[in-house]
Amino acid sequence: MNTNSYMVFSGTATKYLAEKICLSLGCPLGQLQITKFSDGEFAVSYEESIRGRDIFLVQSTFPNSDNLMELLLMIDAAKRASARTINAVIPYFGWARQDRKDKPRVSIGAKLIADLLSVAGVNRVITMDLHADQIQGFFDVPVDHLYGSSVILPYLQSLNLEDLVIASPDVGGSKRANTYAKFLGCPLVLCNKTRARANVVATMQIIGDVAGKNVVIVDDMVDTAGTITKAADLMKASGAKTVRACASHCVMSGPASERVQESALEEIVFTDSIPYAQRCAKVKQLSVAETFAEAIRRVINNQSISDLYLI
Repeated sequence: MNTNSYMVFSGTATKYLAEKICLSLGCPLGQLQITKFSDGEFAVSYEESIRGRDIFLVQSTFPNSDNLMELLLMIDAAKRASARTINAVIPYFGWARQDRKDKPRVSIGAKLIADLLSVAGVNRVITMDLHADQIQGFFDVPVDHLYGSSVILPYLQSLNLEDLVIASPDVGGSKRANTYAKFLGCPLVLCNKTRARANVVATMQIIGDVAGKNVVIVDDMVDTAGTITKAADLMKASGAKTVRACASHCVMSGPASERVQESALEEIVFTDSIPYAQRCAKVKQLSVAETFAEAIRRVINNQSISDLYLI
């Protein structure tokens, strides 16, 4: 692979992952300067020529919104500096929960972000575990949709858990959990929940048998950890031997770390698509740097990425 044909750059918040991706690719991380002004505004400039190069910009768009704005300015600057192609590598695609009108007079944030990226000048998006698969259709450019299962499933297999059961914390995640259950050859149970309001679970019931089982709850992200800890406590009370959880994106906002620490969960496994600065002994992160590096490698060499998927 010709390392002179492409360059990798990173925004502020995802530099830790970009460095690991570059290490895997055997290339240096590009020099990018982000100048901050006292009023909170900032400017982006590339400190080396990118003319005629394939540019890969690594930046997750988790809170706060500065991360998204950084990415948009990086795309715009690359376009104006005559980059050949501009590829946004977005391990965590924020605003993805706003993928439809679930009540009158609301925004569809995921579509808006897709439009902003397209108008800024992106040629391709590489992302992982979108909250809803249909978000790929919001883009008018190619989207390579990777899966955290590429690192999570091997870890679950390494645990050699007997009487394993896969669980979904809600009916909406049943497709994802069912895919895990089929791959691992084990039963599936569901949690049926109702919400009082956003981030607040009102009631929850288990559909299936967890007595004497080692349960693994599968989700795409954990935000306040209210749902997943309530599900874990309920399953433990229903006779589960152990309860673990895994999710791709470690949002873990507000009281999430305390809830996980005090819950019945043995551990909760994430990828490193989002940095996790808080300390919780039950949280484990697996790196997806090699997965993204291999996807970049195949994009550059015009190779298929479909066999990167375990499921």
